[in-house]
Amino acid sequence: MAGSSPSRCQSNHWASRSPQRSVLEDILGDDRNSEARHRQLLEAAKKEHDRVREEAERVYREQLLREERQRLLEERRREEDRIALEERLAAERARLNALKAKKVEIPPPLPEPEHEPPTPPTVNGKTPAAPSVSNNAPSQTNGAAVKQGTAPAVPTAKPAVGSLTAQAQSPAPVAFPSKAPEPPKPASSVPGINGSTSTTPQPNGGTPSAGASRTVSPAAAQTGPDRYLVIHKNLKILRRSLADQAKTNPVLKARMGDMRRELRKAVGQLTPTLGVAGVNKIQQSNIVNLLREAVSNQVPSQMMDPSNFVLEPRKPVEGALHNDTLPSIFLYLVNILAKAAILQFINEGGPRPETADPVGVCVVACLAEPQFLWRGASLIDILLAKFRVVCPVLFGYRGSEKTEQGRQRLGWWKDSGRWVPEQQHMDRMTGLGAGFASISLRNFAQSKKTNPFPPREYWTAMARIVNTPSADISNTQCIVLKSMVETYEQKFIEFYGTAALAALRTALIEFPARAPHRSAAVTSLEVVAQSLKRDTGLVLG
Repeated sequence: MAGSSPSRCQSNHWASRSPQRSVLEDILGDDRNSEARHRQLLEAAKKEHDRVREEAERVYREQLLREERQRLLEERRREEDRIALEERLAAERARLNALKAKKVEIPPPLPEPEHEPPTPPTVNGKTPAAPSVSNNAPSQTNGAAVKQGTAPAVPTAKPAVGSLTAQAQSPAPVAFPSKAPEPPKPASSVPGINGSTSTTPQPNGGTPSAGASRTVSPAAAQTGPDRYLVIHKNLKILRRSLADQAKTNPVLKARMGDMRRELRKAVGQLTPTLGVAGVNKIQQSNIVNLLREAVSNQVPSQMMDPSNFVLEPRKPVEGALHNDTLPSIFLYLVNILAKAAILQFINEGGPRPETADPVGVCVVACLAEPQFLWRGASLIDILLAKFRVVCPVLFGYRGSEKTEQGRQRLGWWKDSGRWVPEQQHMDRMTGLGAGFASISLRNFAQSKKTNPFPPREYWTAMARIVNTPSADISNTQCIVLKSMVETYEQKFIEFYGTAALAALRTALIEFPARAPHRSAAVTSLEVVAQSLKRDTGLVLG
């Protein structure tokens, strides 16, 4: 028994590990290779194949359904976004249409009050005598008096003439008459500083040249058309005339556009000299060459009467190069030069007033060239006509910045039918004020040329602003006055000496003190006075 036990256990072990008897019989049966067996196996395989295929097709159909559902969800979201956007657009358009349909009735401006002439100031209880006119005193030119008054009076002051560091030792307050101006008088007999009639002295010496007077008072514009606006309108007609000529003149058409672009490019390249001579010599030479090419009619164009573009009638001058008509292409280029200078004053002079000076130097020097004069005088009236449109306060116009009519009179610009923002307006006025000073405070004492816009025009423009009645003082006037004075006070004093000190005291101390509102523009004038005291020692008040 003991010897047979291991064998029996071993057989049980192998029996437990062997396949079922029926499976072995199926595999090892005698009919495993029979046709019936093969048919049975093929049927089983076909059933498994069909089952796998059906499962695969089911999974594929479910995947297609999921993808279709996802596509529909994405399309629905896109449509919902489109509808929401269109609803917002429709709401905004409805609000815009409602705003456009809304009309606000603006009441007409009140008539300007009549101001009585100011009473003479008193010193120690006595009325001071009117100061006398000296050779250093500024003077008015033919037609220079304006509705707001004449130039400031010269006080009895002790500082040395032309000394910026000298102190204005409490001069008596300067009185600016507010009565209406008298009709223009001949250039040889104009109102003096104290109201007397005398020959006009020139800051650089000499006597006024033909056509020297440039100004028309707003009062005169009330009885007749504003001559500057007439010139501005004639310049538009000139541009249309050149466009019509170019249609039938291929030479003019080909060259006119190039000349316009070259001139604008040269003006845009003018940079501050920073005390270095000849910095802008190439640009100025290019401008002169373009004007010379035009005035000699190398580019053929119709001849035109320049009297349509000057402020006052001119008579032929003996010995003048041009007494008759001028080529229209030349007048067109002078217009382009003036327009480019104005744009440069606005775009560059606003943020950086110092950039206005080289433009003023170049424009005045070019227009003063003898070959570009007509009947002995320059065509700078074209530039002044553009100044009149964009900065009317320089010509004595004033108004309220809170009304449509007032903004129009102040030169507030419109962009796409809407007033530009206040900051943009003030930047424009800053550049234009500095630009006006740059063309009017030029020293021609050492030049053989005639100054086309002498410093007395600067004095006149300043007087027009500071003569404004207290109730009518505007921020625009303050900004223009500030930019006229700032960085140009040294040149102003060099021309007018102690009279300039009195004028600066009036402009920077007395004028802002009379303003009805203490705005930032008004305060900026007093800041300039404080800066002069800190930087140069000039005490104005």
